[in-house]
Amino acid sequence: MKPIQFYTIKSSGGLKVEISNLGAKITKLLVANRKGEVKDVILGFRSADEWRSKETYFNAICGRVANRIKDGKFTLDGKQYQLPINNGTNSLHGGIEGFNAKIWDVTAQSLYEITLHYRAKDGEEGYPGNVDVYVTYTATKDNRLVIHYEAKTDAPTIIAMTNHAYFNLAGEDSGKIHEHVLQIFADKYTPFDETACPTGEILSVEGTPMDFRQPTHIGDRIDDPFFAPGRGIDNNWCLCTGDAPKELRHAATLEADGRTMECWTTMKGLQVYTGNWVEQNEGKNGKMYDVQHAVCLEAQNWPDSINHAGFPNIILRPGEKLDETTEYRFL
Repeated sequence: MKPIQFYTIKSSGGLKVEISNLGAKITKLLVANRKGEVKDVILGFRSADEWRSKETYFNAICGRVANRIKDGKFTLDGKQYQLPINNGTNSLHGGIEGFNAKIWDVTAQSLYEITLHYRAKDGEEGYPGNVDVYVTYTATKDNRLVIHYEAKTDAPTIIAMTNHAYFNLAGEDSGKIHEHVLQIFADKYTPFDETACPTGEILSVEGTPMDFRQPTHIGDRIDDPFFAPGRGIDNNWCLCTGDAPKELRHAATLEADGRTMECWTTMKGLQVYTGNWVEQNEGKNGKMYDVQHAVCLEAQNWPDSINHAGFPNIILRPGEKLDETTEYRFL
């Protein structure tokens, strides 16, 4: 087995990022606030063994398909596929050992940029096609962390990745994120069924707890009965319709402790997750992580898209290239 390694990139603006070849994870993210105080704003662990064994989705690239696929089933070109079930009755984040659990190869690195590659073999976790995936992290001089995704396949397949970063802008060891202010630039969402998979409907956020179009303290909304009281938010917002052209869109803004982070993406959905099942994990500095200690802004295409007409297309065919970008901009 290849060793787990850690690499650092940084920008002239002061952004410093540590990346691991395990799951192409972000393992540190150092950002200054408006007073110049630098903190690590991403949850994580101290050792390679902990990164492998604890909370395996922390800050990782999730795939081949991020989020849930209903009953682990989909049909492509008339053939039905069955994926491993690892989340209730559904397949989640690529299966039992998705991209988050793989050791990637570093193919290029500079002071401010790193590219990692993983080859997913035909049949891996039930998915068809050999797929070559490249993820590039760039720390820009104006303090943007840019994540660029590319993929090619030798047979028709489905692919829809995300980065599952766990943010706490007050510092990774600062406890609950109730004082964070969140704004989401979306007026529609996909309601889900009892298994947390979309019903196929696309509804307006108007008059619902899903309406974050104005800046809102997360603590004012997180325990609303609409969500999972005592746990939190784990829902998909529609940044645009499934057939909208690809462009970089402002998905959300998160603020806390003098730090402002904007999420921009070419993807058509944003899954917001508030660490609902992170229970009693000892973190980087010995503090215990718990429920609602982080917020994930998972830019992705909508959950279970392959099984719903009108949802974003996640089919990739030979000769095509997946090309997506997400930016976390620190202001």
